[in-house]
Amino acid sequence: MNDDSHVNIIRLHLATITQLFNSLDPSPFVGRDLDVNAESFIMEWAEEHPAHGGFRLEIQVNECQDVGAARDRVLRAVRAYFSDREQVVRRDFRRLMREGRLSLVIGLAFLAVCLGVSRMIESQAPGNGLLILASESLWIGGWVAMWRPMEIFLYDWWPLLRRIRLLRRLAIMDVRLEVVADLSPRPG
Repeated sequence: MNDDSHVNIIRLHLATITQLFNSLDPSPFVGRDLDVNAESFIMEWAEEHPAHGGFRLEIQVNECQDVGAARDRVLRAVRAYFSDREQVVRRDFRRLMREGRLSLVIGLAFLAVCLGVSRMIESQAPGNGLLILASESLWIGGWVAMWRPMEIFLYDWWPLLRRIRLLRRLAIMDVRLEVVADLSPRPG
């Protein structure tokens, strides 16, 4: 028994199935990129749905030569596309974490040097206004060096993780293709 209560439905209406794919991509049907507008539409609708439950993409086309073959190819193409996008974002996430670790090491080393030099300055001439200013500036500079690693580890990784989860859900979604009558008015 199929439980559709937790399935978020995304509906897309096209004149032909070729509108789903990027016309400039020379790859075969399954390996092709989705059209920018189609991808944007799917992503925007997916982001509006709750963060739980699966997705189903219902594609309605006005005309299709071989519906049976197209259903299978479209399902594989859409899933492959979002799976590939997920892998790209996963690489971006790993790259960001590497950058964060490197930034943290550099920032901590710089902070330690700044604090050490600051303490040395303070011990050499207590009460000298210019040296106190230099000492305080070193403290500030050391903490500013920690800005980027803190930004990465506190804020930057969340959107990428959320995108990975969304793309994973899209990569395994059910895709249905249906041919419907074209109800648009004909010029007369």
